[in-house]
Amino acid sequence: METIFELLIPRRPKSLQAKNAKLQQWKSYVRDLARTEWNGPPHVAPAFRVTLVYLCDVDAADIDNIIKPIQDALVGVVMPDDNLVSDVDSHGRLLDQAFDLTDLPALLVQGAQAQRECVYVRVLAGAVLPLTHFL
Repeated sequence: METIFELLIPRRPKSLQAKNAKLQQWKSYVRDLARTEWNGPPHVAPAFRVTLVYLCDVDAADIDNIIKPIQDALVGVVMPDDNLVSDVDSHGRLLDQAFDLTDLPALLVQGAQAQRECVYVRVLAGAVLPLTHFL
């Protein structure tokens, strides 16, 4: 799989459980950010892998509840449909932790150095990995 898209969302994410109006505002915000970074039609591929890294304060949103709204916001911009997402990696890290920035993507380094809540998003495209890949 190859990285086709990266984005740093420079604010606290909204949870899937947020009130509908706030959730829709969040999705629109993320979609607009994605459009500024993505040129052209959605990427065509048999599968996508989405990685999220949420750099958060102590009272962080649940990591599992922030995935779906971000994926939804990328539909029609980066990928044609989120039903093509075969793999998701999600990570939450407290901002007051020490980070080894050596091998991190540049956008994630930028987020860590800013010391404000943010979400790093990476989308890879390609074939579905075989199950044995994970064993």
